[in-house]
Amino acid sequence: MFGDLERNPRTLLVCDRSSFLDDKNRLSSQVEQLHFNYKVSMLLPECSSTPSHLEAVLNSINSFYLIRDLPIHELLDQHFLETAVHQGRVSGLSYRTRIDEDNCVALLPSGRLSLSLDKDSFELLGVEGKPSRFNHRTNSRFVVSVDLTDSSMAPGGRGYQRVVTGLRSRLKLKTDFLLSHDPAGGASLQALLSRYDWSEHRPEIRSHTLTDLTCPLLTSDLQSCDPHCLLEWLGAVDGHISCENLSSSFLSSLVCPEPKTTTSRARSVSVQGLLRPQDVHRLIQQIRWHLEQPEAASWASVTVHGFVDSPVSWRGEEHGVLRGGENFYSLLMFQDQTYHLHLGTGAHDTCPP
Repeated sequence: MFGDLERNPRTLLVCDRSSFLDDKNRLSSQVEQLHFNYKVSMLLPECSSTPSHLEAVLNSINSFYLIRDLPIHELLDQHFLETAVHQGRVSGLSYRTRIDEDNCVALLPSGRLSLSLDKDSFELLGVEGKPSRFNHRTNSRFVVSVDLTDSSMAPGGRGYQRVVTGLRSRLKLKTDFLLSHDPAGGASLQALLSRYDWSEHRPEIRSHTLTDLTCPLLTSDLQSCDPHCLLEWLGAVDGHISCENLSSSFLSSLVCPEPKTTTSRARSVSVQGLLRPQDVHRLIQQIRWHLEQPEAASWASVTVHGFVDSPVSWRGEEHGVLRGGENFYSLLMFQDQTYHLHLGTGAHDTCPP
């Protein structure tokens, strides 16, 4: 057991400090490059209820769909390509598939279809791909990437027919599939939904008020606060785990980073679902507005969690779980419009942007 613990891979944490007022800040592009988000957690110190403007944005996040046993070749249906994929407003992810064991599928808003396949499935598909970066000794897993907007993938063309035939006649890949779209962009899903068993889901919103919360004494320079300790503390608060632990405690060694203070109240808010980067942008903007109010605390935080078993992570690059599957970022915002961004991923993934 101790040998396994010693072999646990290190994680990768990238830290960025900038200001919303700096025209060269990269926050927008960094948010947009994590396509599949399942949870956003927000912490608002000195706040006893969810601000009305933030609640309005939470309630306006679009529904998403769960399609059961969707044949993946349906994502190449000509009508679906024309009315959804080519509009650039649709994204999807296989549901309850494990990236280290199962065949996993992602449809990116850019129109790229990414398949992470075991060796037998890859050989059945008969389409060009490459070995996974997460193979250990032998090539047991492969990645197939298809740009559905490329001219070679026009319906009726040779490249299109090769992929469709592989998915329809040889591999016959089916999976439960989460699908999200932006109705304002003109994307239409009704023709696809009408052929299968599906259900519509609203993002799940949870909130509660914390009293007498011990928290780090956070300032925009953050010279004395270790990023790893800060992220552990934020995770503990979101998970309702006490950090009031003695050094002799066998249950938890989590403690609040020093120096620390106590806030009389704080509002913890989270939303879960298939969340688009655009949704995250809107939530960040509302919290920026909240910090400008006279009664607001000097800081607030937003943590965005990517799907652990998504076949893609930052910039659409391949994602691997192995033992960890880290795939998140945390944004600490201050009243003076500065922010600290922490991007975390597994050590085997591509470095976050």
